[in-house]
Amino acid sequence: MTTETETEPNDLRNLIEGARVVLWDFDGPVCRLFAGHSAERVARDLVDWLEGRGLHGLLDEPARESLDPHVVLRAVDRRHPGSDLVAELEERLTQEELKAAASARPTPYADPLVRTWTAVGARLAITTNNSPRVVKEYLTSRGLLPCFAPHLYGRTQELRYLKPHPHCVQRALNAMGAAPSTALMIGDTPSDFLAARAAGVPFLGYARNERKTKVLEEAGAEMIVGSLEPVLKAVREAGQL
Repeated sequence: MTTETETEPNDLRNLIEGARVVLWDFDGPVCRLFAGHSAERVARDLVDWLEGRGLHGLLDEPARESLDPHVVLRAVDRRHPGSDLVAELEERLTQEELKAAASARPTPYADPLVRTWTAVGARLAITTNNSPRVVKEYLTSRGLLPCFAPHLYGRTQELRYLKPHPHCVQRALNAMGAAPSTALMIGDTPSDFLAARAAGVPFLGYARNERKTKVLEEAGAEMIVGSLEPVLKAVREAGQL
């Protein structure tokens, strides 16, 4: 495993120089979406909404106790795939994400990294399990939408395609006409790494704390940074900016 403290600058530079297309997970590498609007509370609210309609039987114990709203959403979709209930639950989650976007906290160095990578000629896309509506709103608020649009690939009502399924990664590659070997994905969860690996895309892990580093390492990620600052430096050096 190569973490930020062990990463050789040349290793990072080589990874970056091979990337003509950069696929970003959204919540984590770009911003902390739920920095001011608790994801745990959103998950509990979804569970309470289901229980208030007598539908608690759709969730097993792990889903009921989950602190991740996507776990709740997936659990219901497994029982009733493509149903009106799933569509309503997904829309409720989207509305909560839109509220969260207003208080989302930019990941340190993400904004200048996005702009710098764009300036040196890389093409960027978002590949996320969050709603693309939320991504568009946040990027617009930061003046970053032109760096990514129209390549925003997020959650649809076909929830079986959420990462770790490589569907959103493959959608991005196909739309951009890019071979997997010419792309790089930046993500902060095992599902990001597994989606990239399934699509054949090189992966750079971003882990803002030791816990996230550990889970990425256990998933098999080999290059992980604890800050985007060395990535920004490497992109500037590669592009001579």
